Amino acid sequence: MTEAEIYAGRDPAIRVTAMPRDTNAYGDIFGGWLMSIMDSAAGLTAARLSKGRAVTVAMDGMQFHQPVKVGQEVSVYTDVEKVGRTSMVIAVEAWRRERHSEEAVKVTEAKFTFVAIDEDGRPRPVGG
Repeated sequence: MTEAEIYAGRDPAIRVTAMPRDTNAYGDIFGGWLMSIMDSAAGLTAARLSKGRAVTVAMDGMQFHQPVKVGQEVSVYTDVEKVGRTSMVIAVEAWRRERHSEEAVKVTEAKFTFVAIDEDGRPRPVGG
């Protein structure tokens, strides 16, 4: 089974279309734009898991495998790797596909660490 087949049956945390405003001078999507989308997807997962506010404290292992071009659909998938007392590590992968195709290609991946915080910005237990 290919990686694309593994992800084909899963629901992405976020799915967006890359637009011209998100590109560099060469027509490739900015890496920072893609990181932002991935952080947002991981943040949705962290908020749901922690049952409240959670903030990004680290991002590790970002690797860009393939470029993303204008008009391509980007699907971002998340997997919770570790849950501590106040923190969570979430593995994130971004995949691209042409708008009129079913073939997906992994473009990048990273691990995001979040900390659950209370209304005063202090760490709190995950889920509580």
